[in-house]
Amino acid sequence: MTTAKDIMHAGAQWIPAHETLDRAAQLMRDLNVGALPIADADERLCGILTDRDIVVGCVAMGHDPAKVTAGEMAQGTPRWIESDSGVEDVLQEMESHQIRRLPVIEDKRLVGMISEADLAQHLSDEQLAGWVERVYARG
Repeated sequence: MTTAKDIMHAGAQWIPAHETLDRAAQLMRDLNVGALPIADADERLCGILTDRDIVVGCVAMGHDPAKVTAGEMAQGTPRWIESDSGVEDVLQEMESHQIRRLPVIEDKRLVGMISEADLAQHLSDEQLAGWVERVYARG
């Protein structure tokens, strides 16, 4: 069985909730990623910050990214998956919540992230097309 750990991009990095959005943007640039999981003081997942969140939720609203924290941008219940979960569970989690990135957790620690690019490398064209249709569907 193919698992989340098999298809994830290893080495995902947290951004602490107290870090500012300008620092988050720098970290995204340095890591060449478009999203970072947000960790609380106990290193528990409390959200995911995307580059779009920074632009739309902060800059476009006239706020200073040097004064807004990642934690302030965390909204809703963060979604994640255990590293030993099957790929069907990964797809179901992403589809049911219409999310495009999914943190992978092992022993209560972040071990990786699954993105659209990871799915594209590990799914058949038919599986990928079905996933895209369901995740990008507007209800």
